[in-house]
Amino acid sequence: MSETPASRSIADLLGDLTADPNALLKAYAANEAFRAATAEELTTPDNPFRRPVRPADLAWLDYSSVLPAESQLLLSGLLGHRMLRNVYDAEHAILPPRANPAAAADGERFNSGENRLLGALVRPILENHLFGFLGEGREELPEPTVEAVKNVVREYCEQRTAEPHRAFATAAGRKDAESAATFLLIQTGVFLPAAHTAIGRGALAETTLSHPGLRPELGEIWRRWTLAAADYQAMFAGAGLTCSPAAYWQFSLGTSLARGNHLLGLSLAGDRLPELLGAVTHFLVDQAASAEPVRDTLRAALGLDAAYFDRIDPIGPDQAADLVERFLGPLPGLFGEGVVTAFHRGFADAARLAGGWDGDLTEQLVWADRIEDYKTAAEGIQNKLVTENIEVDLDTFVETHEETSTTHVHDEHRLVMIESGQMHFWNNVTHRIALSEGDKLLIPTSRLHGSVVLSGTCVYHQPIIPEEMFREFVAD
Repeated sequence: MSETPASRSIADLLGDLTADPNALLKAYAANEAFRAATAEELTTPDNPFRRPVRPADLAWLDYSSVLPAESQLLLSGLLGHRMLRNVYDAEHAILPPRANPAAAADGERFNSGENRLLGALVRPILENHLFGFLGEGREELPEPTVEAVKNVVREYCEQRTAEPHRAFATAAGRKDAESAATFLLIQTGVFLPAAHTAIGRGALAETTLSHPGLRPELGEIWRRWTLAAADYQAMFAGAGLTCSPAAYWQFSLGTSLARGNHLLGLSLAGDRLPELLGAVTHFLVDQAASAEPVRDTLRAALGLDAAYFDRIDPIGPDQAADLVERFLGPLPGLFGEGVVTAFHRGFADAARLAGGWDGDLTEQLVWADRIEDYKTAAEGIQNKLVTENIEVDLDTFVETHEETSTTHVHDEHRLVMIESGQMHFWNNVTHRIALSEGDKLLIPTSRLHGSVVLSGTCVYHQPIIPEEMFREFVAD
């Protein structure tokens, strides 16, 4: 008699295919649809398949281990979530707003069998790298009961309603509130379609025999999303934008992608349905608590009707607890307390990712609104380096006309110092920042930005600034 083969982890199976998971990621990112951006591709409203990843950076980034919680905003996190969103989005049809050659060519690459096969291979690598940290530091339930989960959800609902995400007030309070609100709207447009796609996939799960009410519950959420399509599109159009999630790909924060990727990943994992239900519960509670402050910010800064957010019904603590009851239904009695624990895990992880998003977006909005202050700080830091003869690591770049740097983040504080030539620097779709000979700008760790060279050549330097020196010149 033959022996039953020992079970093997996904990592072991992938190890048979390649000893280096980074080699798989390089192969995946080599798809032409993911190539570095050109000067004309700051936005891509007519081509939903054109999603620059900065593949050259994969030569030195390492995805073979879990990215720690404190490193989630670094470059491997941003590029990893870009790739993972592409993997997930290749699982359903996407249509451009109209036929055009660029979208047809990139769409063929995006939907190719080779791309989907490589996507299936890199997906567990990316999920482990990007979400492995969630297993550490999670506050567990005091006891694995439905009532205990309902108490957690009630408390979160009360807290979130009383204290909306800081980013909303931050956007409303900027000097350039219009630019800040536009950036907030773009992040909303990255996350909401992903969340509802995950909910729609959840509604397709075969749960009829064990939980007859679940499909109708999830299906109704999806139905309301489709009915709100006209208001949703009108909101973006009123801001001069399109509602395509990939139209402003280069301005999608890694944390905005992460929130959507979390839900999408759960919806594609057949053994993680209770986690998905917990994450969906968080989404509904968080969306309800956020609807009014987001709507008010968009109306005040951009003059938008923002009627989409009027469609979102308030959810009080008892209603939030009722969501737990309806989503779990008979599942704990049928399958045990592990279902309750998994539901709570999905809720807690989604809340943690939302908190990270709030902090990231808040810092991005503040930095973008204080560019002049960061130019002044850059002058002070450079003067200190010269007068005190301080040596720091430095990278020098010589780039030619229209050479473009796809938006990215740095893993350390950096100065941008223009020795000769001109460039446009950007961190939003609303405007471009002109830099020329002698100009300097301080870019903090993890702040999203990109650039394009305007002159025949541009020579610039990027000294790496230690944290202590950064804090000396930057006020909170």
